[in-house]
Amino acid sequence: MGDRSRLCSVWLGSETGILKGVSVARKQAFNFCNTSHLSRDQELRVLVWGDPAESELLAGAVDGTVKTFSTEKGEFTESRTCGDPEDGCFTGLAARGSGLLTASERGPVRVWREDSTEPVLELDAGKNVCRMRLSPVHPNRVATGGKETGLRIWDLERPEEPTFTAKNLRDDWLDLRRPHWVRDLAFIPGGDKVVTCTGFHQIHVFDPASPRRRPVFEAEFGEYPLTALSLPAAGDTVVVGNTHGEVAMLDLRKGLVRGVLKGLAGGVRWLQCHPTQPLVASCGLDRFLRIHSLEDRTLLHKVYLKSRLNCLLLSSRALEDAGRDTGTGGEGPEVKEEEDEVWDTMETVWEKPKRKTGEEEEEPQKKSKTGEEEEEPQKKSKTGEEEEEPQKKSKTGEEEEEPQKKNKTGEEEEEPQKKRKKKRKA
Repeated sequence: MGDRSRLCSVWLGSETGILKGVSVARKQAFNFCNTSHLSRDQELRVLVWGDPAESELLAGAVDGTVKTFSTEKGEFTESRTCGDPEDGCFTGLAARGSGLLTASERGPVRVWREDSTEPVLELDAGKNVCRMRLSPVHPNRVATGGKETGLRIWDLERPEEPTFTAKNLRDDWLDLRRPHWVRDLAFIPGGDKVVTCTGFHQIHVFDPASPRRRPVFEAEFGEYPLTALSLPAAGDTVVVGNTHGEVAMLDLRKGLVRGVLKGLAGGVRWLQCHPTQPLVASCGLDRFLRIHSLEDRTLLHKVYLKSRLNCLLLSSRALEDAGRDTGTGGEGPEVKEEEDEVWDTMETVWEKPKRKTGEEEEEPQKKSKTGEEEEEPQKKSKTGEEEEEPQKKSKTGEEEEEPQKKNKTGEEEEEPQKKRKKKRKA
């Protein structure tokens, strides 16, 4: 398993609890779990790297456990409980030093030490939290947001109150309150600004340094709820995806759509841009991993992974080079071990035999279509070999015209007239 895990450059978590690794260079996919004991309680929601060397991977499950996966050994090495199932699913996970930072749907954001079973710090981020992100620049700064819970930025050293709380949007032209629903967020590289996407197809940029607590930038894309976003390394654009499989790149300065990435057939659940290459990876309900180029928007890679996917994680190294550096030869098996639960519960349906086979029904149809038997009398009637002969005779009048000619010449009629004249003279 260690040889397979070293080949993988993309990692994905599925609804059935399977950790999937994909080697883009070799175009192979592998399952890293025990497929004989799969359940919805092991569904993976979040994937993050556990260390800067990317030798460990952290996977957050629905049941509140965080599993540690070793990419060198190709197996799970540790599992610890970092939440209560009553708090909901994980909406954020991050490695903070030797400890962990977790967030759940119902609001609790907790800080865990390496060997502790109880959190050393807990704060309430509000109800219905959809996403939590840790700042890549400031390790103590955390951003949260959710449904009817606006953007909040926290300082873990002073967790009593948030350092920034976004103000609600202005009322619409009917003076009605505009609801807000943060589905995903990210820190813009090189600063403290935060970009968010909402369930009302909006993109907002907040600046904590500005005296305004409302968005300093606002744009819209499409007509459907946005579910995921990711920022390229440049930071001047954002890639967003919605529930109808539409992915687009938007300019954060002018609000214009720079391009649309095509090919997706289901709702997008996760997007991630490569840290060094102009690439973006996406996954969702259509069970495909897709990698697009941000330069010409072409689809570079497409892998079918059999399960509905929730999250993905890219390696910082070049995707095509992963697997070429290792000396492992041969082609590994594809993802064939996984059996979907749906197929096990489906009943077998047997088809009833038909009354007549297709060969018996097609034979008379072919005969009637070709007309081998039916067209023969028609051909005879059309050619008129038998019917036209008496007509020709009647037209030529060889038999009928002979008495007429005799009548016209009057050879037989004139003879009795001459005899009568002779008798009168006598």
